[in-house]
Amino acid sequence: MINSNYNYLGIIFCLLFLVSSCTETKPSFLSTFTVSTDTTHKIPNGQQYTFGYLRVLENRNKPQGNTIQLPVYIFKSRNPNPKKDPIIYTVGGPGASTMPSAQYMKYYQYLNDRDFILIEQRGTQYAKPHLDCPEWAKAAHISNLPNFDDNQYDQLFEAAASACKKRLEKDNIDLNQYTTNAIAADIADLKKALNIDTYNLLTISYSTKIAQVLLRDYPEDIRSVVMDSPLPLEVNYDEESITNLMNSVQKLLSACKSDDVCNTAYPNLEERFLSYLKDKTQNPLKVIVQNPKTNMDETFLLTGSDLITIFKASTLENVPFEINKLLHNDLSSLKIQLRSLFEESGIGMAIGMRLSVWCAEENPFNSEENIKAESKEYAELKGLSPAVFSKEVCDIWSVKKVSKIENEAVKSDIPVLIISGEYDTETPVKWATAMKQNLPNSKHIIFKGWRHGTTTNWSNQCAMEVANAFFNNPIENVIPDCFSEIKNLEFKTND
Repeated sequence: MINSNYNYLGIIFCLLFLVSSCTETKPSFLSTFTVSTDTTHKIPNGQQYTFGYLRVLENRNKPQGNTIQLPVYIFKSRNPNPKKDPIIYTVGGPGASTMPSAQYMKYYQYLNDRDFILIEQRGTQYAKPHLDCPEWAKAAHISNLPNFDDNQYDQLFEAAASACKKRLEKDNIDLNQYTTNAIAADIADLKKALNIDTYNLLTISYSTKIAQVLLRDYPEDIRSVVMDSPLPLEVNYDEESITNLMNSVQKLLSACKSDDVCNTAYPNLEERFLSYLKDKTQNPLKVIVQNPKTNMDETFLLTGSDLITIFKASTLENVPFEINKLLHNDLSSLKIQLRSLFEESGIGMAIGMRLSVWCAEENPFNSEENIKAESKEYAELKGLSPAVFSKEVCDIWSVKKVSKIENEAVKSDIPVLIISGEYDTETPVKWATAMKQNLPNSKHIIFKGWRHGTTTNWSNQCAMEVANAFFNNPIENVIPDCFSEIKNLEFKTND
């Protein structure tokens, strides 16, 4: 209706002023939502939903150009009288798929009060097109094998990026259009296509960047926002990624030291572990593992940058226990991890989309001097790169750098709940704390003893309960009792 009126008025304008060059304005592209019975996942019986595809322009500056399709689930509230403002949810990455969450709606407390909408980000697994890079997945598999020559690492991944780029561009995909700004515009279009008046946003990790862009560029009708494990626009992730990891490791091991039981079982654990990592960086740990595909023994040589993964591979309560095993040359847990490296990972994340986002939005704002300094900061992790993608790989991907504003803090008066995990290695508490100064109607909640992505902690759904309480009352923002009942970590000290 708006487009047709606009054209009509344009014709009258031309007639009244006798402008001979005036022609009728062509209608602009209108994003549409089309229902489909061909869903991405099987939904358990009893859950009411609508599934379909949002059709949008790949490049909004080209109304006659390619269109893309984004799968969307609209889950109906379990409440017979639901609140009018639904929640729109999309996950992190960049490159992760939101769609697998559709199978588990019975666990999502938000549906007790309002509809819950999942949207797939452009370029990810179930979107059309999907910017998969099997070339990259193959390179990652090869680089993890025990006989791989580390001197070939850069060359291997640069070749993978080049091959993937050529294949995707041959399919007429414009890699410049897979950015946070474009995804935010997709969500704004979804709101219009579904005739939503007011809505709430639930975002996690990378998708909190999408929320920040929406708050800045499309604030109309956003009622409230939850940012779980936020990645601020203004942060240069690569410049401090190793420091953030080490800070979390040291913080956890300090907690063990302050715990009488843990400290008695593992005295001076932090000092011994860091010393161990330094030693193995100079004198790699030799680990022999049977290849499950060939049944032949293969030898891994592991340095500190390899062994630090024990922190991420174990539950927080088990980290001191697993470190102690390693220090006593019990390699049983480590061998289980290493055996998994012989299995190819499949398509995994939408690496092409991840490359487009990172190489347009993160890498261009990095200081190479700071990156080099970060890579040399910790002798325990020598050889570990702080950058998600190297400058050389991003040069090969060669997408356009986004404008400077995409690296600047967003200010907004819209109610925001910021949630952090105390031991988050990816998006540390300090980032969330700094965001509050630009979000005057925000509240920051830190879950002690938790990690990244607190609202997806299925063993304890308190963070989800906190988020849902916020959506129900973002002004008063009453914190549920479950939050105060969270206990300190109880470290494992025996088998």
